[in-house]
Amino acid sequence: MASGSLTVLHVSDLQCGKPFLPDAAEAMLRLSAVVQPDVVVVAGDLTQRAKRLEFHQARMVLDRFGDVPIVITPGNHDVPLYRIWERAASPYANWRRFAGPDLDTVTQVDGATFVALDSTLPHRAIVNGWIGDEQLAFAGRSLAAAPEGDLRIVVIHHHLVPTADGKGSKPLPGSVRIVRALVTMGVDVVLGGHVHQLHFSTSHDVPSADLRDLRPVPLLACGTTTSRRGRGVEDGWNSLCVLRFEGSTLMVDPYRRRPEGGDFEPLASASYELERVREVATDPAWPGRKPPE
Repeated sequence: MASGSLTVLHVSDLQCGKPFLPDAAEAMLRLSAVVQPDVVVVAGDLTQRAKRLEFHQARMVLDRFGDVPIVITPGNHDVPLYRIWERAASPYANWRRFAGPDLDTVTQVDGATFVALDSTLPHRAIVNGWIGDEQLAFAGRSLAAAPEGDLRIVVIHHHLVPTADGKGSKPLPGSVRIVRALVTMGVDVVLGGHVHQLHFSTSHDVPSADLRDLRPVPLLACGTTTSRRGRGVEDGWNSLCVLRFEGSTLMVDPYRRRPEGGDFEPLASASYELERVREVATDPAWPGRKPPE
């Protein structure tokens, strides 16, 4: 990693299981070898049905990134769906065997602090989820403890802004509350998945609320990187992103892979000027808020 720079490979929705495409995984790994990222972010749905064998398959894929730090977060497919008793009694058992005991995590690398927040809600929602105020408090404390000058990157599986074509289901409930909190605590960018198509927006695009009194923060969703479950304009396609941070500039290089196969091919880049924040705010009112009944 060059001084003051960071390269992130942002992938999502591997869907290990029946929809998984081994050739797409090979293409992802080939591109990673060229890009040589400092960090890999996998923004949820590593499996299709949260089975042990599927998590084993996901582990075999992730292990091929070698020594590169990997940030992961659960998606709604990483908890059981049809195994009703397991979903009710121990929905995260297989995830924890795969990833460890903590659902909300902090990963620090040179120049950046990543906070991954679990947005699944297995006892109340199948497709959508929730971020609780206690989780936002966790993020606030973790980012306040980050080294001065670190990039502050949050990873949440579910999206916070509707897709343009409406193919990505409803955004995460409470998106206004979540985004306002993240912007206030100095987050530089939010990375996610779930919508199965590339979806770039900012905090100013969150509907039903005016957040323009706050600085804009990029909200970047990746499509499905290694499955056949692309949606909308990416029906049958795969996608991923390469993020390059240089000072206060973020350059996003999106890639797509054709339904007939082959390598990931670059699309037009997008760039963002980040308004870096030194002070991180924490709010004592965040802890303890429960999801709706």
